[in-house]
Amino acid sequence: MSQMMRAIRQHMFGGPEVLVYEVAPKPEVGPGEVLVRVHAVGLNPPDWYLRDGYKMLPPEWRPQVSFPLILGTDISGIVAAIASDVKGFSVGDEVYSMVRFPSGMAGGSRAYAEFVSVPAADLALKPTGIDHVHAAGAPMSLLTAWQFMVELGHDEPNPLQPRRHAPVPLAGRTVLVNGAAGGVGHFAVQVAKLKGAHVTAVASTRHEALLRDLGADEFIDYTKAPPEEAVRDLDLVVDTLGGPASNRFLRVLKRGGALFPVFPLGFAGGEDAEKLGVTVSATQVRSSGSQLSEVGRLLDDGTIRVVVDSIYSLADARKAHERASVGHIQGKIVLEVK
Repeated sequence: MSQMMRAIRQHMFGGPEVLVYEVAPKPEVGPGEVLVRVHAVGLNPPDWYLRDGYKMLPPEWRPQVSFPLILGTDISGIVAAIASDVKGFSVGDEVYSMVRFPSGMAGGSRAYAEFVSVPAADLALKPTGIDHVHAAGAPMSLLTAWQFMVELGHDEPNPLQPRRHAPVPLAGRTVLVNGAAGGVGHFAVQVAKLKGAHVTAVASTRHEALLRDLGADEFIDYTKAPPEEAVRDLDLVVDTLGGPASNRFLRVLKRGGALFPVFPLGFAGGEDAEKLGVTVSATQVRSSGSQLSEVGRLLDDGTIRVVVDSIYSLADARKAHERASVGHIQGKIVLEVK
C-alpha cells in the first residue's frame, strides 16, 4: 500500500488561494485509532478560521500552528485499517466522524485528504439511509445543535463560561432559531421540532419553503423586518450567528427564558440578561462517536435531514471556500473525494 495520498494542504495563512491540492504522507494508525479512506468532507466555519490564522480570536487564544497543515474535521468514508486495541469496527465498515475537535483546532484533525486517522471514540457507523456526501455534512453542525439543545454529552470544563452549559426543556416551548438556513440552523430547527417545540425560523426570503418543509411553524424574513421586532415572550433563542448582535434577542425572551449564542465571542449583554431574568449560555462542541451513533438513527430514517448547499471535488477545495465566503449558505458545503 502506498505511503502517500492526495490532500489539501496550506503552507501559510491566508484566503482560499493558500489551499493547495498536493501529495502528502498518508497518516499512520496510532493506538486507539482507525484509518478511514475518506469519501466526503463537510466544511465548517472553523475551517476558514484556521485557514486565515484565527484572526477572529484574541491573539492569546490563537493556537500554535505548524505548517504544512490540513484543514477539516467532518468526514464520511470506509475503514481501511484498525489499531490492534480498537474494538467495535471492522475493515470495510462505512463510518462518519467529527475528528478531534476541539483538540485538533491547530490543524490536527486533517480531514481534507484521501485518508485520515480517527480516534475510535470520535467514530460511528455511517447511517445506511444516507450517502457519504450527506453523512459528511452532519457531524459538527448536528452535534452543535444537539449539544446546545438536547444533551451536552461530556463533563469537560466550559472554556466559554464558568458554569456548565445546560440545555433547556423543549417540549411545548417557543423557540426561535436565528440563521435557520445555515449548517447549525437547519439542524436546530429540526431538533427543536422533534423535541416538541413551536419553532420560529429566521432567514432570508429564498429559504422559507425549505425551512417550513423542515418543520418551522413560523418564518421571519429578516430582509423585511428585524426579527426582534416581530416576536415576544419566547422561551429560547438559538442564535447560530452569535457575536455582539445577539444582545438584541434578550428582550424577546420571557423572564426565565434562555439565549444560546452559538458564537458567543463579543456578546456583552450580561448585565441586561440578569436584569431581565434571562439565562445566556454557550458551549464548545466536542467530538462524540456515541452521540453520532444516537443522531445517526434519526438521519437513517429521515427524521432529521441533511441539506446540501453545494458539492465540490477535493481538488476544488479552494472554490468551496470561495463559495463559503459569499455566505447565505443553505445547509452544508461538502467536498467529494474520488
